[in-house]
Amino acid sequence: MNSIFLNTLWKNFAAVIDMLKSVISKCPDKIWEEEKKFYYVTYHIVIFLDYYLSNPVKDFKPFLPYTLCDTSHLPEGAVDDVLPCEFYSKSEMLVYINKIREKCEKLICSSPPEKFTTKWIDEDEINLHGLSPSIVSNYSLLEILFYNFRHVQHHVGQLNLLLRQSADIAADWISQSG
Repeated sequence: MNSIFLNTLWKNFAAVIDMLKSVISKCPDKIWEEEKKFYYVTYHIVIFLDYYLSNPVKDFKPFLPYTLCDTSHLPEGAVDDVLPCEFYSKSEMLVYINKIREKCEKLICSSPPEKFTTKWIDEDEINLHGLSPSIVSNYSLLEILFYNFRHVQHHVGQLNLLLRQSADIAADWISQSG
């Protein structure tokens, strides 16, 4: 894996993480506390961002813990069955994202090239945390990085839409970071 590619991947991944931080920072407290959809989408992004950057997956230890809920009993605004164990503040979420950003940089910039072609998750780790959809169980580390990147970008767009609809604001585009 050449250094130009990895540097480009890191700069763009950092930018999408920075966009996530920006949209959370722009969110008015009233929306954070009352618009559950915004909060649950944010938590969904953050927990999966961290999880998909875990290698090996068995070492995944979320900074802001979650619980799995029966899908027939989801609270209003919940995105899926992965729910935060408690209500986390914006500042707690941003601290967690900063930790994840460092984890991402280390994974992309410090891994030996051959690591990117290895399988991201081992068979015995698939059901370990209750987070691994079957579609990603055969991904290489490089594939899960791209999947993760697209997942974050998709949901950051949703958060910006929710902010526009609720408060007529949105976070700015960040073209590149490092």
